Amino acid sequence: MDKKNTAIGILLLAGAVASYIFSAKYAPQPPDRPAITANSSGSTLARNEAPPAGPAQTPADASFGASTTQPAAPAEYVELTNSHLTVHLTTAGGAIDHVELLQHKAVLGLMGSYTLNAAAYAPALSFAELPGLDAAARYELVSHTGSEAVYRTVLDGRLEVTRRYTLFSGPGTDPYQIRHETTFRNLGDKPFTLPRTALNLGTAAPLNEQDPGTYLDSGYYNGDKTEFTRRDELAGGGFFSRTAPLPYLDKVAPVTWAAVKNQFFASILTPDQPGVGLRIRRVKIDPLKPAADRTAYGVTGELQVEIKPIAAGATSTWAATYYAGPKEYSRLSASAVFKHDEDKVMNFAPFFFNKIFFSGVFAPLLITLMTWVHAWIPSWGWAIVVMTILLKVVTLPFTLAASRSAKRMQKFMPLLTEVREKYKDNPTKMQEATLRIYKENKVNPLGGCIPILITMPLFVGFFAVLQGAAELRFAPFLWASDLTAADTVYSFGLVTLPLLGLTHLNINILPLLMGATQFYQMQLTPTAPNADPAQATMMKLMPVMMILFFYNFASALALYSTVNAVFTIIQQMIINRLPDPVAATATNTDGLKNVTPKKKKG
Repeated sequence: MDKKNTAIGILLLAGAVASYIFSAKYAPQPPDRPAITANSSGSTLARNEAPPAGPAQTPADASFGASTTQPAAPAEYVELTNSHLTVHLTTAGGAIDHVELLQHKAVLGLMGSYTLNAAAYAPALSFAELPGLDAAARYELVSHTGSEAVYRTVLDGRLEVTRRYTLFSGPGTDPYQIRHETTFRNLGDKPFTLPRTALNLGTAAPLNEQDPGTYLDSGYYNGDKTEFTRRDELAGGGFFSRTAPLPYLDKVAPVTWAAVKNQFFASILTPDQPGVGLRIRRVKIDPLKPAADRTAYGVTGELQVEIKPIAAGATSTWAATYYAGPKEYSRLSASAVFKHDEDKVMNFAPFFFNKIFFSGVFAPLLITLMTWVHAWIPSWGWAIVVMTILLKVVTLPFTLAASRSAKRMQKFMPLLTEVREKYKDNPTKMQEATLRIYKENKVNPLGGCIPILITMPLFVGFFAVLQGAAELRFAPFLWASDLTAADTVYSFGLVTLPLLGLTHLNINILPLLMGATQFYQMQLTPTAPNADPAQATMMKLMPVMMILFFYNFASALALYSTVNAVFTIIQQMIINRLPDPVAATATNTDGLKNVTPKKKKG
């Protein structure tokens, strides 16, 4: 029973992970199409000239539409800098061109900071679909210091637009936050109505050439729950039907904050007043790459907002806080700074198998525990080791009870075999006799399920943590140079094994250790005398299957699994040395009257 439950649990997890990998990684790619570029309208509004026919005040006014493209003046740039980031601002839209994260390297072992919005669909926080004020417009730099910059433009001599960017500092702030304010001032003598507009969130791109972009997505939080859309959901294709790629996807909802992100970094825009929707685009950020290359695509989002009509001579200000930085749960969960549940950008339960194993509950607990341990042990690898041991100690009473139950159950398996043989034609009597054996020997037949129910959510939760914990990126441990990548010690070069997710034939030590410890653990676990040979064969192959599934996954996951198995081995060796439990009660199966109906002759 214990082996059976273990097999079911491992197969369930392996099947879920395999389904996730194959569906995300090998979905058909869309046909080639032109690269999407930023709106470059050259209307009279873009040149701050008077429109040919009256004021432009409503979305229906033709002067807000696109016209013949005109060349724009070259953009100019300034920087805002603190200890954590350098914000590069541009006169193109008076917006953020890109952001350098000074505490995070772009490539392990090389100089250079990781940069958000480096390959951009549009400058971050630039207006979309608003000619004269969008990225095609050129704003004037009014003032600039090391921590603040102000841009200004005038639309048709009737609307002054001022855009201010300030780096946060001091208590109650985070060094990755940028405060932004756009002030509209009506210079005319009539009310001015802007159409519904949108602000770009930035473009999330693959981390490197080897990153297929599986974790690229954009989404929002409505004050109650989050909704994220993966980049590849807009790519078209599919297993059972081939659909055309979508140019964009609109989500109409109140938006407390909106974000675009890759595996370890995020751009989060939290407006002072909720937005009214989010437009998500899959964009080709490298036009030189073929359409089938997934690394050629990124994802961007546009927060849709409503600007109230501005009375003559009046002003209206739209303000927001923009976070551009790592997905660190310990940082984003600080409610004194991030007051709108921005930590939910971690999205610990993106898929169904995450939800059924309560990753949304266990993953935050695991990353919090690991961060707490790391505060005492300045090594993320050893923090994982200590965290795993702590979890095993906490669950020890349950696993001990299950192990004792399995050992006790092994004693009376001959009785169960006798009952099943004797009452094979009478299921009712077989059940009665079996339950009596369980009761008299004080064994819970479901006892072997308890470790599965406890350890599976922890395993799946930790797997969810590794999908977005920026703390572990480039964190070394022993021979592993990066706990979020495979611990490759030698590579034989390129291979073609797509079903196993392999592009290179590498020697990775930790997955092999994980398989070896799991194999030895199974040898120590009590086996029923009448175990099904097919089941026994499957259990012997399970470590091999786990090695194949997790061979190229994050080495932190293999480290966690290995330490977990080693602890279980030591625990089982101690249990096996303890005195045997009381021998199984010799249940008198003859005491149960066989009422099996006689077979009719002829």
